[in-house]
Amino acid sequence: MTPPRIAGIVLLVIGVLLLIFGLNASDSAGEQIREGLTGRFSDKTMWYIVGGAALGVLGLVLTLMGAKKGG
Repeated sequence: MTPPRIAGIVLLVIGVLLLIFGLNASDSAGEQIREGLTGRFSDKTMWYIVGGAALGVLGLVLTLMGAKKGG
């Protein structure tokens, strides 16, 4: 395995975990009340979701590019 592919897999796993944490946090009672009153989630929850999605996409790209160059 090439180093970019390994880094891509690690980033993909971290991104998925952050996305799961963010989605779980958005389902909490406090977040539901806040979203109902203000129309948006807390900054922390949004960072989990956006950061997780961004890391997931970056990890997927690195994994696929590393596979093509290494294989």
